[in-house]
Amino acid sequence: MDIPRKILTVFGTRPEAIKLFPLVHALEADERFVSRVCVSGQHRGMLDQVLEIAGVTPHHDLDLMQPDQTLDRLTARLLTGIGEVLDTEKPDYVVVQGDTATAMCGALAAYYRKIPVAHVEAGLRSGNIHHPWPEEVNRKVIGSLAALHFAPTETAAEALRRENVDLAGVHVTGNTVIDALHWVTARIGERPELAADLAELEQRFVGRRIIGMTSHRRESFGDGMRNIADAVKRLAARDDVAVVFPVHLNPNVRKVMNDALAGLGNVALIEPLDYPHFARLLDISTLMLTDSGGVQEEAPALGKPVLVMRETTERPEGVEAGTAKLVGTDTGAIVRECNRLLDDKTAYAKMAQAHNPFGDGKATQRIVELLAC
Repeated sequence: MDIPRKILTVFGTRPEAIKLFPLVHALEADERFVSRVCVSGQHRGMLDQVLEIAGVTPHHDLDLMQPDQTLDRLTARLLTGIGEVLDTEKPDYVVVQGDTATAMCGALAAYYRKIPVAHVEAGLRSGNIHHPWPEEVNRKVIGSLAALHFAPTETAAEALRRENVDLAGVHVTGNTVIDALHWVTARIGERPELAADLAELEQRFVGRRIIGMTSHRRESFGDGMRNIADAVKRLAARDDVAVVFPVHLNPNVRKVMNDALAGLGNVALIEPLDYPHFARLLDISTLMLTDSGGVQEEAPALGKPVLVMRETTERPEGVEAGTAKLVGTDTGAIVRECNRLLDDKTAYAKMAQAHNPFGDGKATQRIVELLAC
């Protein structure tokens, strides 16, 4: 029998954990692999929620989160910390996901040791190195280092080809976030108590259409975040809607939103949700107002239109397919587009029924087979 291939999967934030736990499960169950997991703890509490729900126990936990640490300090600590793990484990492949500092440093540390890198969700590009910031550059760095590029869509694969990436390493797999959403939805069906904590809000807002909301992007800190808060306040003036907003832990988000929105009867500023509860929020929402990349992929899988509070997106497939629309952080644009979807049944149906371009729930299976080659 061939010697199993050792795979070290490296991640550190909640979105990475969501998109990688299906792959970790599959690798652990496959005798062709020895699966090892290293987490950086870049997002501590939100990461741990996903690890617990998904039943993933890391072999290495760097626990690097510190309040208000600078990107350069975080990057230095990630690079040396992950490097030490690589020296201990000596894996055959390092798997990273997406565009975080953890992913970029994981790829760079592996490159320094000539260990091949596999990049899950490869090839996303906005074309602007400052939007999203610093994620756009993180992705480009990983793209220049990786041996295997698991592109979620043909558009992402084509972006890699334009950058002269070795074509033999580019594979369209779909996005593992759809695999994860199917998994957690099935789990909630089996155990409704996993998402029961939203029941009180559901009862409180019965008869109102729920706008689910997330906002956390660094490039929106300051005026952009204040504009978003003003838009929510204006939307809350409607008597037929409610806004459910799990507020990011970053004080640049929390202070602005609490100052502007606390006390509004139909705006629920709640703590960040674990994964099953967030999946439930997607399910009960009429539409999603977000600056998250993952939500642009997840919400359409449940037939929910997405208004993206960013100037650019590295997921243009959603905009092209009609599942998402860019509205930026302009207060008037956010309010206008929300009202259009709430008031125009035809416009709403067109977005809700558009085909989700981000996958069929079988991305993990494809990635495992490519890693085994």
